[in-house]
Amino acid sequence: MANVFIIHGSYGHPQENWFPWLKSELEKLDCKVFAPEFPTPEKQSLKSWLKVFEDYKQYLDENSVVIGHSTGCAFLLNVLEKSKSHIKAAFFISGFLKLKNNLEINKSFTDRVFNWNKIKKSCKHFYVFHSDNDPHIPLHKAQKLAKTIGVNVILVKNAGHFNEKSGYKKFDLLLEKVKEVL
Repeated sequence: MANVFIIHGSYGHPQENWFPWLKSELEKLDCKVFAPEFPTPEKQSLKSWLKVFEDYKQYLDENSVVIGHSTGCAFLLNVLEKSKSHIKAAFFISGFLKLKNNLEINKSFTDRVFNWNKIKKSCKHFYVFHSDNDPHIPLHKAQKLAKTIGVNVILVKNAGHFNEKSGYKKFDLLLEKVKEVL
């Protein structure tokens, strides 16, 4: 049985977008799915999110899969860098390293130098999904993230920010890719 973590982004929560649908689909496959709720926007910081994640990190192991959306991707990079466990796969949806107009709310997650060797060694498979029309994260930011971790971007046409506003209450392609690594 795999442990799967779904990590929302800034201004988000685990009951939005495709998160509940994906959780339900993965539970049908006997996965144990964790979708923590992190403080946002008030009190959002890497430190506060890591504190919430303390209750979950014991479930990170070689069969674990992590899935981050937007700022959730940057959070997971921090988790992977600090983790003593190796995981099976990391999926980054609308991810970025730094943004030109980085919101204050995101700075503690990204305004630092990452240990990329440690991050790459902590995870067997990486996937980066991005849309050709994301209104918040330019495609070149996802391409830089993908290049840094040694993968190609999985480009999805007209997916916006992969949120409900963009029509994403389900995310079949992501489910298909997760199933491949389970």
